[in-house]
Amino acid sequence: QVRLVESGGGLVQPGGSLRLSCAASGLISSIYPMGWYRQAPGKQRELVAAFTSSSTISYSDSVKGRFTISRDIAKNTMYLQMNSLKPEDTAVYYCYVLKMWGQGTQVTVSS
Repeated sequence: QVRLVESGGGLVQPGGSLRLSCAASGLISSIYPMGWYRQAPGKQRELVAAFTSSSTISYSDSVKGRFTISRDIAKNTMYLQMNSLKPEDTAVYYCYVLKMWGQGTQVTVSS
């Protein structure tokens, strides 16, 4: 079974950037649905960005133009580049591939 491990979270000031990584322990394919969700305290889990097919990417309106999802299939790794971060981006970020989930990584945006 493939395991997913997120990394790259942390504390950043508003306007700053972070890059999250999601490393898979096994092989992944570009045809697999995969992406990133986040969950803020007291809120429902929200889809942030996803590869909905091998060539289609979807972003939440709240992050469009600021976040970029990418992947390196050869490295079995997916990324989420987050720029112009806002306090409302504070959440635990989870990656998924097919029906598998990572453990989450905390992102805190605060001055």
